[in-house]
Amino acid sequence: MDDNQKKELFSKAFVKALAAQSGLRSAEPDVDDDSIDVIIRGRGYRTGIRNPQIDVQLKCTANNDGDDDFFKFRLPLKNYNDLRGDNILCPRFLFVLVVPENCEEWLIHQPTSSIIKHCCYWHSLQRMPTVTNNSKVTLNIPRSQRLTSHSILSLIDIANARQVA
Repeated sequence: MDDNQKKELFSKAFVKALAAQSGLRSAEPDVDDDSIDVIIRGRGYRTGIRNPQIDVQLKCTANNDGDDDFFKFRLPLKNYNDLRGDNILCPRFLFVLVVPENCEEWLIHQPTSSIIKHCCYWHSLQRMPTVTNNSKVTLNIPRSQRLTSHSILSLIDIANARQVA
C-alpha cells in the first residue's frame, strides 16, 4: 500500500474513532463524487434538527506548513468548490489530519496507552469566495480549529442550529 492510501485510511480511522468517542455516528458514502468522505450524525436532539449531520472531506498530510496561528493547506479546486456555498442541506467541513513523515511515527504504542501524532484541523469553506485558480487553493486554517471530541460536537451543534461555522 502506498503512503497516500495509508494516509486516507488513517484519517478515516481517526475521524471515526473521534466520532465514536463523542457518541456520534459515522458513515461513508458509497461514492465520493461530491468531495464527501465521511458523514457524521448526531441523534436524539430535543430542539432544532432531531438528527443533525455534517458532511466531511478528509485530507491527510505530512506538510505542517504555516506559522503558530495558521496552518497552510493547498486544497484541490474541485474540493474547494464542492465544499463552499450555502445551497446545501448539511454543513460541509474540511478535516485535515497532519501526521509525521514516517508512518511508523503516526501511532505510538506505550504499555498503558497509544498516542496519535500530530493533530487534525477543521475548516468551513461555506462563505469562501469564487476563485480563478486552475488547480489548487491555499487555505489559511486557524490552528485554534483543532478537531477534538469537544469541537466535533460543536460542529454538530452548528448543524443542529442551522448556523454557519
